[in-house]
Amino acid sequence: MFKIFTKLKPIYLLAILFLDFTLAKAQNTHTISGIITDQGTGETLVGATIKLDGTKQVGTISNPYGFYSITIPDGQYEITISYIGYSSVSQKFDIKKDIKLNFQLVSSTQLQEVIVSAEKRNENISNPQMGVEKLNVKDIKNIPVLFGERDVLKTIQLLPGISSAGEGNSGFYVRGGASDHNLILLDEAPVYNASHLLGFFSTFNSDAVKDVTVYKGGMPAQYGGRLASVLDIRMNDGNKNDYTFEGGIGLISSKLKVEGPISKGKSSFMLSGRRTYADMFLALSPDSTLRGNKLYFYDFNAKTNFIINDRNTIFVSGYFGRDRLYVKNAFGFDWGNSTATLRWNHIYSNRLFGNTSLIYSNYDYRIESLIEDNDFKVASTIRDFNLKQDFQYSLNNHNLKFGFNAIKHKIEPGKITSSELSSINERKIENRSGFEGALYLSDEWKTSDKITLAYGLRLSYFAMLGKGTFSTYDVDGDIIESRYYGNNEVVKSYLNLEPRVSASFQLDDDKSIKGSFTRNTQNLHLMSNSTTTSPTDIYIMSSNNTKPEIADQVALGYFNNFANNNYEFSAELYHKWMNNQIDYKTGTDLRGNENVEADLLYGKGRAYGLELFLKKKYGKFNGWIGYTLAKTERQFEGIDNGRWFNAKQDRTHDLSIVGIYKASEKWTLSSAFVYNTGNAISFPEGKYQVGGNTVFYYAERNGYRTPSYHRLDVSATLEGKQRKNYQSSWSFGIYNLYNRKNAYSIDFREVENDRTKTEIVKTSLFGIIPSVTWNFKF
Repeated sequence: MFKIFTKLKPIYLLAILFLDFTLAKAQNTHTISGIITDQGTGETLVGATIKLDGTKQVGTISNPYGFYSITIPDGQYEITISYIGYSSVSQKFDIKKDIKLNFQLVSSTQLQEVIVSAEKRNENISNPQMGVEKLNVKDIKNIPVLFGERDVLKTIQLLPGISSAGEGNSGFYVRGGASDHNLILLDEAPVYNASHLLGFFSTFNSDAVKDVTVYKGGMPAQYGGRLASVLDIRMNDGNKNDYTFEGGIGLISSKLKVEGPISKGKSSFMLSGRRTYADMFLALSPDSTLRGNKLYFYDFNAKTNFIINDRNTIFVSGYFGRDRLYVKNAFGFDWGNSTATLRWNHIYSNRLFGNTSLIYSNYDYRIESLIEDNDFKVASTIRDFNLKQDFQYSLNNHNLKFGFNAIKHKIEPGKITSSELSSINERKIENRSGFEGALYLSDEWKTSDKITLAYGLRLSYFAMLGKGTFSTYDVDGDIIESRYYGNNEVVKSYLNLEPRVSASFQLDDDKSIKGSFTRNTQNLHLMSNSTTTSPTDIYIMSSNNTKPEIADQVALGYFNNFANNNYEFSAELYHKWMNNQIDYKTGTDLRGNENVEADLLYGKGRAYGLELFLKKKYGKFNGWIGYTLAKTERQFEGIDNGRWFNAKQDRTHDLSIVGIYKASEKWTLSSAFVYNTGNAISFPEGKYQVGGNTVFYYAERNGYRTPSYHRLDVSATLEGKQRKNYQSSWSFGIYNLYNRKNAYSIDFREVENDRTKTEIVKTSLFGIIPSVTWNFKF
């Protein structure tokens, strides 16, 4: 497959360059293009709006690297560049040949609004894309979160269609998808576990993040490999003009970011680090049982870029994070992510922009039992090497995007080692390798002043590769055949077409109707352990037993802005069909299980719902209300006699209310209220004795609910006196203001003095939690 990509690349370039040349000669049109940046820092601005008024009214937005290109007929025009939080820039010009215009925008201190979306005022009306939200990281700092730590993942869970996986958990569900159905990218590198401290923090330090876009439906063709959503996060490039230091000191964590020019105006760097220090407090404890335990995480972001000339730019970025949790004489657990991205931006012509990326991603964990005579270590790793090539081509009313990517996956499912005195036997599951490739082509076409289409096609290919012994199982989990395959020999391959189309019909300047259809496939599948609370989850790949998961989603939406675009309202209906869904038989143990596929069940799923969103964007007081009414179900022949049952991520009602008030130049007040239906859960319907032990009998899968979840968080930010080279602020917050004891888990046990009775035990994770953080920048 990689050889095919290599051969096709020069053909693509020649064809497009030839098309560029012939169209330029045959038609009386020319192209205006350039880069949009922040004047103060030199950072490229993602999603800046470019609007042209003249012989023909057209517009576009800057791509993830700040580049824009518009092809227009000859004539006189006025170009306006705008970006939320910045002063707009306008310039008149007469186009008779191709023009290159770069713009630098100035951050406007007069704009005090705190908003979700970085876009022009009615971009949500004219844009054909559905189910997409942009987060301006500078503007989420006032949203109250757990421990006062700004968190991108916690913030997106306040949007309709996106729900939390649980209290204090950074995992999330999107439109009925499981947590592993979300593609999370950091500078294009996939992140397989986006949580710190078992989900209380996310891996993304907001100080190092520039742009966040989440697609929960109708994702563009350049994205693939997951069923539910894409979370695309871009790091800061680094200040090209001045050196800056900023950070924050909180009750349990601190952070620091340093950035500045390497060669002023031409290259820069950004370094950002964060660490918790709960373990330091444990070391000072008078309780000897607490001293020596470890509980902390750290992460580190780094990025540098070099502008070679006006056509070539090189970016190098990386992320490194680690968690450590050790309890003396009990267990130890550590896990971490590492990513590295090398990117080359090249402007082939005014119309053609290219980005080439080499990407590395690694996630691994180690679990260690420290119990005497029962000590062991379990290790698992998933590692990717990725080559990605993207092109963007401007052609009159069309904006074409096309390219390919090729990923080599390597999974080390599990290795168990133990000491000579341990009762645990050492064993190792064979490593697995796979190749995943894709070709894609998409186009955004403004057919008229009213109608805009975005359509594309993605051709995905996956191959399970040797070496190793691969078994084929029947429905009962018995081995039918086992065969040895040599290194890189294809065991099983799959080829899938993934069409995507969305359309916007603009009723007037303030209203539009949109519709979309999207097909996605997924070849990496997360298996969660069903017998132990240790997070020994593993990934498996599509194989001779496990087929790719497939999801088809249709959506229809109504979008309306009113009060001079100060308010946005949207209502979206969606229905999703999911095939080749995976579950496991009751009692399955994933730890060191070399025949895990024998214990899997395959079925289908469905999800449908209504999402309502009302947002106030401008003024001293702003915020939003998001509500989701939804249903998510699964069906497996081996579960509940083949009847449809509630998926664990099923939430009937999900409500979030966010309010942010700029009380004065110094004080900003905010609050967030969330409510959702309790989790679907299985309750025992009987019990019996086996060898003197009580075993509970479960009949109906996820037929019951935990109590409803609700919580109110508040925060206040006090800005310090503004000085020429220094500024600071204090952030105060209260998580769970009215001390709601939400259920973290529900367990069942016999009453100690009466074994005929069973009692329910509810565990709550957090009560009321205050926080305070001092932030500084100089």
